[in-house]
Amino acid sequence: MTLKQFLTLACLSLIIFNCKNKVSNDTIVIEKEWINLFNGENLDGWTPKFYKEDTGVNYLNTFRVSNGVIQVNYDDYTSFDERYGHLFYNALFSSYHLKFKYQFTNQWMEDAPHFTYRNSGIMFHTQDPKTILKNQNWPISVEYQILAEANKNEPRPTGNMCSPGTDIVIDNKISDSHCVRSSSKTYKWDEWVHGELIVYKDSLVQHFVNGNKVLEYSKPQIGGDILIRDFDSAIKIDGKLLKEGYIGLQAEGQGINFKDLKIKVLD
Repeated sequence: MTLKQFLTLACLSLIIFNCKNKVSNDTIVIEKEWINLFNGENLDGWTPKFYKEDTGVNYLNTFRVSNGVIQVNYDDYTSFDERYGHLFYNALFSSYHLKFKYQFTNQWMEDAPHFTYRNSGIMFHTQDPKTILKNQNWPISVEYQILAEANKNEPRPTGNMCSPGTDIVIDNKISDSHCVRSSSKTYKWDEWVHGELIVYKDSLVQHFVNGNKVLEYSKPQIGGDILIRDFDSAIKIDGKLLKEGYIGLQAEGQGINFKDLKIKVLD
């Protein structure tokens, strides 16, 4: 073998090694490029949908951009009036690794339900926002639920799972709980927290908080009627496994900031 052939073979070996799967937190992650979902300047590429409003209406400018973050902001509200909202990224995703950072603000609409206090979320495997009816209060989706401390010394983990119009399998059976708690610690409301979500189509889902895996489940699927009303029955097919869907940021009466939203598509 000549020196040139040896060097060529060595370079190829290095490329192959760097492209191989890496194992992290018991998860095989296919190395690909990270895609920024938020440009830091505006909401280009995102679509809002609020309860009682048509898709595309950003009710009272709830979702806005300031200082490089996406804000859920209630400055223009006088009352909440059940204006549950979501901001959807305009692309379908199936298997992926999502990263984001969030921080609650001190805004909370006191006429919103009590459970919304220091509570938000990232919805995934959601239905197409164009198929969400005007008076449908919640998208059919799975939720990476975000919580912060509400009462001093009272545990309130973040990175939980909630299931509006869906079911998940945990411990080899469909969960009978609308929300499943994670193993994370409790965080103060004004801390920036790093969340991650790894999804493999309709099989495995893992939640991470500040680099630690805090929850794992499988087989996300349409099912149940919890929180969902006035939906299109042609869309809600109970038992249908969710292989793909949209990603949405939640607004339910509590102010919150999101930044550093990026995604890596997995094989």
